[in-house]
Amino acid sequence: MMNSKKELYRFVIEYFEKTRPIAETELHYSNPYELLVAVILSAQCTDKRVNLITPNFFKSFPDAVSLANASVEDIYKIIKSCSYPNSKAKNLLGMAKVLMTEFNGEVPSDINLLQRLPGVGRKTANVIASVVFDKPAMAVDTHVFRVANRIGLVSNAKTPLAVERQLMENFPLELIPKAHHWLILHGRYVCTARKPKCTECGLTLVCKEYKKISKKAEK
Repeated sequence: MMNSKKELYRFVIEYFEKTRPIAETELHYSNPYELLVAVILSAQCTDKRVNLITPNFFKSFPDAVSLANASVEDIYKIIKSCSYPNSKAKNLLGMAKVLMTEFNGEVPSDINLLQRLPGVGRKTANVIASVVFDKPAMAVDTHVFRVANRIGLVSNAKTPLAVERQLMENFPLELIPKAHHWLILHGRYVCTARKPKCTECGLTLVCKEYKKISKKAEK
């Protein structure tokens, strides 16, 4: 195990720089509005499913103006194969209306302003700020929460906000947008919820959870 948090973070950064030099969102988008729609749709839904839905969505509603003038029923028809389509249809319509009335149809870059949009909580706001505007924002989804706690990047962090704050304190500011994707992708493909692929992971040397598992196996 590492002697200090600084050493642990250095090891983790070096590992991901080697194994995931390119780390970015797997959602398909071409502008801030499209990413905002995709992230709202991705709540408790896979990126793969969202990427199947969005091409037709953006044909029908290419911008905030067209979406603001849509009906909930029209939106629902296109997104019904994702999770919670009823509430997401309402949120998407509400989001577009607020974009038009408060922001002239432009997606704001400020995290607090983003959270004024229906369907946009802190996590979604951080994703938009980080991915589109390259701001040092750490969105904590289930993958980030799980991986950060398992490795030991955070201590006694019981909430997403606590995890976010500790990660922000310890990752260099310029790496935070990339680190966000490192942790998501690691959680999605290696450090999975039910059966983590520890044999494929180069972080077992420093991982707090792996140390626990190894101790149990020895007994």
